[in-house]
Amino acid sequence: MTNRYSRHIILSEIGQAGQDKLSRAKVLVVGAGGLGCPVLQYVAAAGIGTLGIIDFDVVDISNLQRQVLFGTSSLGKNKALAAKIRLEDLNPEISIIAYAEKLTYQNALELFNNYDIIVDGSDNFETRYLVNDACIITNKPLVFGAIYKFEGQVSVFNYQNGPSYRCLFPNPPQKDTVPNCSEIGVLGVLPGIIGSMQANEVLKIILGIGNVLSGKLFCYNALTSQTSNLKISKSEEQFENVLKEKHHFNERQLEIDCEFQSDDISIEDVLDFKNIQFIDVREAHEQPKVKGLEIINIPLNQLGNNLEKIDLSKEKMIFCQSGIRSKHAVSLLRNSGISKCYSIKEGASNIIEFLKEKQVPNDR
Repeated sequence: MTNRYSRHIILSEIGQAGQDKLSRAKVLVVGAGGLGCPVLQYVAAAGIGTLGIIDFDVVDISNLQRQVLFGTSSLGKNKALAAKIRLEDLNPEISIIAYAEKLTYQNALELFNNYDIIVDGSDNFETRYLVNDACIITNKPLVFGAIYKFEGQVSVFNYQNGPSYRCLFPNPPQKDTVPNCSEIGVLGVLPGIIGSMQANEVLKIILGIGNVLSGKLFCYNALTSQTSNLKISKSEEQFENVLKEKHHFNERQLEIDCEFQSDDISIEDVLDFKNIQFIDVREAHEQPKVKGLEIINIPLNQLGNNLEKIDLSKEKMIFCQSGIRSKHAVSLLRNSGISKCYSIKEGASNIIEFLKEKQVPNDR
């Protein structure tokens, strides 16, 4: 152990006592994407004793431009599980726990209670507000990072009674009004810079050294190399509002589930329908050609631009790897005015095997 962490231990600000603090620390990283990858690499290498990773998404070839924790062999694999394999090779001396699931209002509080520090590497506002509120309720410091094209932000929220994310942004923007990097792009090195800074904040918090970015929003522009710090004032009202909502976390999850629930269908129930169009919304590399079955392949992030491929006269049976993307596809189609859409609950491999066995064509 001494040799692995020798460059830490010889630092007078850290020493053996500081390294022992790192080995006792428990850190949860939400999202193993652009920001999560560098965070995970550096905190794992630093010797964080217990490292949790939660992510329900799978590795796509478009991720490799910036998510350098993964390689071609990781394509199609769950990000949390793929990250765990890579990190165990990087540092087999620490405990790494992968949660191949989505962070929800239903599991966040129980999960956060098991960790000392939460790192937000998510890429959507719904998750950011969920992470923030769960951190307030469980009293956990939150290391925040965000990226947009060529710009990045870093801050630490809810640290030693400091401001929260809602003190900076009280309310989330309207849904689908702010594009993500899959829609507008992002400079590949940017998440590496911002994620490394998040990892730095994690280490400072655990070691009790330096000035933690609490009450400040650090902003970085990769094109100009300019940086700035914005002051964040604490809003007691925002904290009180979140704490009042503590008992509504499960209710909030039920509301979200209900948005999709009526559109769920089991593969066996497909046999009750006639005139069917099967739509696979996985990425291209996840979609093997299946003989005897007519399946329309449209990746979820391209669905909105390919609505002309949807047969309005048929019952749309939509599936993906786990049933999550297909639910979002149904919601997107429904919001586009397209009815008779169903998300098949089972995963793609089970669905295809079932269809081959039953020989269910796309037009019955």
